[in-house]
Amino acid sequence: MREQLQAHLEKRVQQCVSNTGSTIHSCKKIEQKKAGLGSRSGEIIKAHAIGTIVTIGKEKDDVRSVNYRVHFKYLIKQQGLFHIEEEIETRAAEFYKGILVEDKEIDPYEELIVKDEPIVEEEESIERISYLYDRLRAVQYAERWWNSYNPAYKSFEVDCTNYISQCLHAGEAPMRGYPNRSQGWWMRSNNWSYSWTVANSMRWHLPGSKLGLRAKEVTSPEELLLGDVICYDFQGDGRFDHTTIVTAKDAFGMPLVNAHTTNSRMRYWAYEDSSAYTPNIKYKFFSIVDDA
Repeated sequence: MREQLQAHLEKRVQQCVSNTGSTIHSCKKIEQKKAGLGSRSGEIIKAHAIGTIVTIGKEKDDVRSVNYRVHFKYLIKQQGLFHIEEEIETRAAEFYKGILVEDKEIDPYEELIVKDEPIVEEEESIERISYLYDRLRAVQYAERWWNSYNPAYKSFEVDCTNYISQCLHAGEAPMRGYPNRSQGWWMRSNNWSYSWTVANSMRWHLPGSKLGLRAKEVTSPEELLLGDVICYDFQGDGRFDHTTIVTAKDAFGMPLVNAHTTNSRMRYWAYEDSSAYTPNIKYKFFSIVDDA
């Protein structure tokens, strides 16, 4: 099994730098990534991947399933500039009588059920919270922890918004609202607000907050600065599923983002190569506001 998975992974790596555009016996996701880069005058110059088997299921009716994780690195060239994009894929392979017959990426959002959280009006406090947002420190934190988990915080299976909250807090955004989970933005004593951990709650908190952490919505991604936030509604159904932080810009000034859940760094903001992407996707672009 290991040898077959290794050979399959090597083919995917080779596909990243191949000039052929056929999707027959190839990875659709990689072709989407290449097509997206091509539309932005970019290309993958070099790719590298390391796979690690996580679980091997028991054989049943000559079928055995294997879950494994792949760390991809892409060296991307765009308009004479270079950057490295990284991503951690969680994949499921199926073997029939010892032969690899199926391999697919696991979409962590596919069966995600999030308890509906109340949205309450923000309340002004008597003592106003003022702060200056340190974008550099927020980005440095995003880079430090993009593929690991700070033990000072609780982590979650769907960890994207928790990770973004940590980045914002590292940038000096102040917590407030404890212990009311439906107000403010905080994590404390193994408890947390909805806005700290739930993507849909953060989407509403950022533009609705009047003090402490808050943001203004902008109309286009190129208006965002480093340390700003993008929220994603993959299905276009009004409930936002994912959150990322801007950590760099590409050659055309478009955001590159870091994220958790599917751990990624320097990924193009639109997520068109994501297994969660649908044609109905909607975005919200938020620029963090402070008291400068």
